[in-house]
Amino acid sequence: MDWLAVSLVGRWMIGWPLSLWLPVLPAADGDGATANDDYSASVSVLIPARNEAATLPKLLQALAAQTLRPQEVIVIDDHSSDATAAIGRTAGVRVLQPPPLPRGWCGKTWALHQGVQACSGERLVFLDADTEPAPDFLASLLAALRTYGGLVSVQPYHRTERPYEQLSMLFNLVGLMAVPLGPGGGVAFGPAMATSRADYLRIGGHAAVADKVVEDWFLAHLYQRADLPVSAWIGMGRIAYRMYPGGIADLVSGFNKNFATAAGEVRWPWMLGVLLWLSGLFWAAWCLPASLLGWPMIGDPALLPNLVLYAAFAIQLLVITRRVGRFSWINLVFPIPVLFFLGVFLLAILNLERGQVRWKGRSVPTR
Repeated sequence: MDWLAVSLVGRWMIGWPLSLWLPVLPAADGDGATANDDYSASVSVLIPARNEAATLPKLLQALAAQTLRPQEVIVIDDHSSDATAAIGRTAGVRVLQPPPLPRGWCGKTWALHQGVQACSGERLVFLDADTEPAPDFLASLLAALRTYGGLVSVQPYHRTERPYEQLSMLFNLVGLMAVPLGPGGGVAFGPAMATSRADYLRIGGHAAVADKVVEDWFLAHLYQRADLPVSAWIGMGRIAYRMYPGGIADLVSGFNKNFATAAGEVRWPWMLGVLLWLSGLFWAAWCLPASLLGWPMIGDPALLPNLVLYAAFAIQLLVITRRVGRFSWINLVFPIPVLFFLGVFLLAILNLERGQVRWKGRSVPTR
């Protein structure tokens, strides 16, 4: 076996430890948060929502079915042009209409800032409007908060329905492989977060990250600077969401926004392993079609070794993506999401130069 083959096998092997140790949010046990104890009696669930009429009903129905009933649920209607506010009122939850978005604030940070000021709970739960929590989710989340303190968050399981949504496979996988998870990992995921009001006020709340599109990253930094723990888990079996159901244009814009604004926050020492694994994946994506079609390539152009390499990565993807989201056939034709991933990455670089992207009808700064 030559040096190139050894290198590719090594890069393939790196993918296993990076992806298989992704801790799931622990279930609440008998000593965890319950619906009746003092710790869990004062919980406010805050939902920022801008044009979420299609997704909000599922979340509100799921919250009504929780084993731990929150003290209050507040939908902060971020100046929607659809029926978001009416859906919240029909469901019987409180709907808050914040003042116009001031200069220097992003829509989500402004909405949650207003929500915290209006709520009464001592424990704060922030949920994106497109999340779908299982019945035991709030109990499990509050149990983790009681155990670890500080800021606790969960990255939802990505539920896909239409073929284009499968293109997000690499974004979901790499985003989790590239960060340390579990207790004290130091990273936060914005779709589902919990903290105490006291700790939230101690770090300055959303006012301290007013202009940050990826506010979760920066909130995590503030908690760490205040010597407060930051813990994160994956949500398989606990909470899911369907990202960007509005079409492929929304998917491109959403990941483009996150790429462009979070690029400077990547922990490069941790990311090195991910880059090595990705380089092997990209190599496999090129070499099989290259050997079939006679394209230029480095290494053995014979079909069999390149087919084996391709099959190894395809099987690996089938296994490791099961904990992240509902991805199936796209793993067998992984050169397609590889090309999509690279295209969105290049577009994000262009938007870094431009200084802004468009998202939900607003210009979002990337610097």
